[in-house]
Amino acid sequence: MQRSFTTESEEETVELGRRIGSLLHKGDTVAYRGGLGAGKTTMTRGIALGMGVSGDVSSPTFALVNEYPGDPPLIHFDMYRVSGGLDLESTGFFDYASDDCVLAVEWSENIADELPDNAVIIDISSPAGNGGRREITITGDDRFANL
Repeated sequence: MQRSFTTESEEETVELGRRIGSLLHKGDTVAYRGGLGAGKTTMTRGIALGMGVSGDVSSPTFALVNEYPGDPPLIHFDMYRVSGGLDLESTGFFDYASDDCVLAVEWSENIADELPDNAVIIDISSPAGNGGRREITITGDDRFANL
């Protein structure tokens, strides 16, 4: 299943993320693809809301991973500086990849070979000078067909 959306503001992107988050469950992986400033962390903010996860969601750029407690917990990775499986080992990615949490992975294209086959892929593009407009394509199973 593949669906495309256009959001016109940060608030609309968060709302789409909230709807996605409400459909996620333990063991799911959300794999983001998109350039700097495209809205990956903004989408994750919405996903956290949809999952009932409280607290501030921020980019894990410097920490590489942020954990947000919930049921299930949301584990948010930034793979910008990771260049494959060997680098991935040092992030703790394989320790988190389980049926007990949801993973949200920014810059997932850097670890494409390590992602589960059933990962939900979210492509986000935000052309310069667009006033907050984002083109978003979601590829995943049929849960996301009626977003």
